[in-house]
Amino acid sequence: MNKYCYPLLLLLSFTSIYAQNPIQSRDYPQGYFRYPLDLPPAVAGGFAELRPNHFHAGLDFRTNQRTGYPVHAAADGYVSRIRVQFGGGGNIVYLNHPNGYTTVYMHNQSFAPAIAKVVRDYQYEHQLFEVDFNLLPGQINVRKGDVIAISGQSGAVAGPHSHFEIRETKSEQTINPQLFGITIPDRVAPFISAIGVYQIGNRPFSEHTPHQFLSVTGASGKYRLLRPQVIEVSGNTAFGISTNDMNSASTNRNGPYSIQLNIDGKTVYTFAAERFAFDQTHAINGYIDYPSFVREHRFMQKCFVPPGSHISLYPQSVNRGIVNFNDDQVHDVEYIVKDVAGNTSTINFKVHATPAPPPGATKPPSNLFYYDKVNVFTTSRLKVIVDIGNLYDNVEFTYDSLDRKSGKYSITHRIHNKMTPIHDRYEIWIKPDVSLGNLADKAVITGSGGLCDSCTYENGYVKGKARSFGEFYITLDTVPPNIAPLNIHNGANMAKARGIFFRIGDNLTGVKTYNGKIDGKWVLMQWDYKTKVLSYTFDDSIEHGKHSFELVVGDAKNNFTQYTAQFTK
Repeated sequence: MNKYCYPLLLLLSFTSIYAQNPIQSRDYPQGYFRYPLDLPPAVAGGFAELRPNHFHAGLDFRTNQRTGYPVHAAADGYVSRIRVQFGGGGNIVYLNHPNGYTTVYMHNQSFAPAIAKVVRDYQYEHQLFEVDFNLLPGQINVRKGDVIAISGQSGAVAGPHSHFEIRETKSEQTINPQLFGITIPDRVAPFISAIGVYQIGNRPFSEHTPHQFLSVTGASGKYRLLRPQVIEVSGNTAFGISTNDMNSASTNRNGPYSIQLNIDGKTVYTFAAERFAFDQTHAINGYIDYPSFVREHRFMQKCFVPPGSHISLYPQSVNRGIVNFNDDQVHDVEYIVKDVAGNTSTINFKVHATPAPPPGATKPPSNLFYYDKVNVFTTSRLKVIVDIGNLYDNVEFTYDSLDRKSGKYSITHRIHNKMTPIHDRYEIWIKPDVSLGNLADKAVITGSGGLCDSCTYENGYVKGKARSFGEFYITLDTVPPNIAPLNIHNGANMAKARGIFFRIGDNLTGVKTYNGKIDGKWVLMQWDYKTKVLSYTFDDSIEHGKHSFELVVGDAKNNFTQYTAQFTK
């Protein structure tokens, strides 16, 4: 190891800061916050565990697979923000607390009466179901333990639970609630299922990086390679691990708290699920082996830091976790994986270093996209613009054009491939190969790379913003949304009905607006993410007698469908 370059100051600093258990950058108040539910604490989702396209931002408290439990304020404070989403967190309450933290409660079935009134008033004032607004300090004060909502499964969830977060109010970074003492009973050590070895060499990481995945066996915190062996490595090498964790209160597989990689007893990489900022949550795609996730849905956690990823979940690394093995020696590799309760699992294996041949004098490929520069690619029919911060590593960019498909308005542009993740959206400009005529405002860019956002026609190009690489072409969205009434028709007697129900949808750009009116007055229509049912619940404002109902649904390209009916209440 004497040929490895380890910055001594960094190692000494890391040892002094993170000598405590668990690894964390600062102390957090203990005993200040209470649990949001009066149930034995058990979670279905842990902090910073791996989810498609994001790190999970809080704890998902189990609610016995049912809704209807009181959700309590975790501490004294005031309601600072309320949000109602079609998907996402559903019905959400934010509380600001005097100690500089904010607690967040998601997926509620309903709000406490005082909060519900503010929400309903705001929805009617702005004639919107989905709302997101702030409240003034003192407008709705709460005491620790007050009921602020009823638990449910609103928003984009698979089943009932209560999602709980603690955020730093000033920075809005989300922090692991267990570091505040909101702990879960846990005597179970993390599981380790596989190890990855990557021969990085002198090229950026990609789907072409040589690698091998090695199966693991063991239990009770002690693991080893399923097939004992000394692994041959050469030159710049990095490692990965597949691991998860359970606790004593549920059978759900969650993420571990920390992962530490040691080479010959010295730490070269650390991951710790302490805190992160929301604008970096998509960086999970730089953290995992993204090509393996796309091809095999495998969550292999890369234990080396992409040069374009800057998230606080990496508290320490040496040379970004990449080790140059070149001394013809055998070296010890050790993983130490812990949960927040301190339960620990380890695996040790050996690698044999073979000196790598000296790199030849080669210049960078002409098609290289840089993670730290604005990258522009143009042809006579296409322009691609990828801003700084959208790539986690340099990319050897590829492009190809394919024939125009029947009914499409441009050739198909194959823009790199889906194996390379994008942190945020990038711009695509495509020139039509068929005249759009007076339908230019209906043009969109779509394909295997997904539907582009914010598509407009400008200066001879259809422009949009894409979230992934892939194949793209121009098509038109001229088809209005569909409306399917479930319990109403013209002349219906609704005397015994509790509300009016529809299913709505759109074939391409998606439903953007929906507005219901009874007797010409706007009424609140609520759209459920799971059932896709749009509903209005009758209240005392609808008197007995005959009424007219109107529903107008629009998509993102201003195609509208109208439904009208007369009914008796």
